Amino acid sequence: MGILLKKCEKIGLRLTEQRRSVLAVLEEAKDHPNIHDLFERASKVDPNLSIATVYRTVKLLEELNVLTKLEFGDGIARYEVADRDHHDHLIDLKTGKVIEFYDEEIEKLQQQLARKLGYRLRGHRLELYGTLLEDEK
Repeated sequence: MGILLKKCEKIGLRLTEQRRSVLAVLEEAKDHPNIHDLFERASKVDPNLSIATVYRTVKLLEELNVLTKLEFGDGIARYEVADRDHHDHLIDLKTGKVIEFYDEEIEKLQQQLARKLGYRLRGHRLELYGTLLEDEK
């Protein structure tokens, strides 16, 4: 049983077969799928699934803090499992690819900057946007 399914059971969410299909796809996702990605993948598991059900399920999971909605400035909402280990994102402006990364030095610099400005950092979200150097040639 996946982490998402366990979490949903723990909070008492009614788990229909269609919701289970969406949860299974989210659990297996190695990327940051949008609604249409989720629908395409989940409808292979459950051909009776409607895109409206995927929308409702994702909205509910977001409201229950099971999913985190990510918006990278292109008008497309993407999703990832909430409560994962902290990480930041690098978004390729040419392809839309989202790369997760963690850098201890960046984390320390953010803490230092917050202290310098008189704050204790309680959280952050870092998104970097760029293009491959080889694409600039």
